[in-house]
Amino acid sequence: MEPKTCRQSKVIKTGRVFPQDTNNHDTLFGGKLMRDIDDVASISASRHCRTECVTASTDSVDFLHPIRQTDSVCLESHVSSTGKSSMEVFVKVIAEDLLTGDRRLAATSFLTFVALDDEGNKAVVPEVIPETEEEKYLFNKAEARIAVRKERRRHSRQLAEILSDLKPWDQGF
Repeated sequence: MEPKTCRQSKVIKTGRVFPQDTNNHDTLFGGKLMRDIDDVASISASRHCRTECVTASTDSVDFLHPIRQTDSVCLESHVSSTGKSSMEVFVKVIAEDLLTGDRRLAATSFLTFVALDDEGNKAVVPEVIPETEEEKYLFNKAEARIAVRKERRRHSRQLAEILSDLKPWDQGF
């Protein structure tokens, strides 16, 4: 399987912020942005492996600056590292004030996707080759993020063992 560059999985999506997209602070709803992040990241993952993919986790979404109604929102995503069947996708969110032209990094996010074959089993994915300084930085720091991700999953599994799936009214409250 031929390795692919980060550029080959690049997705760029730009949109406006409309009144129905904002909260009581007149800034973009975080949930709306998170949906858009998952959308572009899923396209990057599928472009990289050319098969169906599922979101395994949203590892982080860091909101750095508010996005206002006078802003456009540009989401850029690409596969930043790969495992055997998994891909880490990085999403950078840039807000641009359409009245002044000022641009700012509004959010960053890392998501993990798993590639699936036609039967729904895990599929092998190509390695990724970073080219730009930004891509190389993300690629070289991936091992540390993977370690954190594995530890977080371990904690999630432990938590799942003690959580109840009973209806609250059936728990004797």
